[in-house]
Amino acid sequence: MDIYNILIKIAIYAIPIIFAITLHEAAHGYVARHFGDNTAYMLGRISLNPAKHIDLVGTIIFPLVTVLISPIMFGWAKPVPVNERNLRNPKRDMLWVAAAGPASNLVQMLIWATVAKVVLTLSGEEGSRIADYWFSVAIAGIQINIVFAILNLLPIPPLDGGRIVTSLLPDSASYKFAQLERYGMFIVLAIMLIPAVNQTLFAPPIIALTRLTIAVFGLG
Repeated sequence: MDIYNILIKIAIYAIPIIFAITLHEAAHGYVARHFGDNTAYMLGRISLNPAKHIDLVGTIIFPLVTVLISPIMFGWAKPVPVNERNLRNPKRDMLWVAAAGPASNLVQMLIWATVAKVVLTLSGEEGSRIADYWFSVAIAGIQINIVFAILNLLPIPPLDGGRIVTSLLPDSASYKFAQLERYGMFIVLAIMLIPAVNQTLFAPPIIALTRLTIAVFGLG
């Protein structure tokens, strides 16, 4: 991929990935506060300011690497701190705190799909460079948020899906399952970077949901 195409790809993916990361983390903090934990609020992490959530590796370096080696740009932000002991019902409430992040991405996916439909409708058959750009950004927003939602729902600690499973299991099984967190990021990287694993476990639901969204909104 030449430098021009790289810059174009960054220009298309930068806006949706910043929103996806920022709103995902802010959602965790907002729901945690709702259930009694003000940790994220006190640290200024319930914020739509992307600078509050930027992680050097996950938000800058990793997206730049993935844009060179994969079809989409991907990354992560600094996790929002949650003190489970402050939650009114720690085990139950942590499920909702964890689910808030992927839920925010699914909502953003629907918003971006609506944006794409509006741009497509208003631009007509001839279109324009501006319309084409924003349509590409909106399609990227759909893809990015589906990737974020599905990845974070994988039942692997410390991902949100892992925390949801931990909340649902009986106490003894929950404790043992949570011990997998020390290996979690290695598992996630394997799923993301090993083609055979990615294409078997990760890509199919992303492709299916993307196609469904495009079909429902008439974006094809």
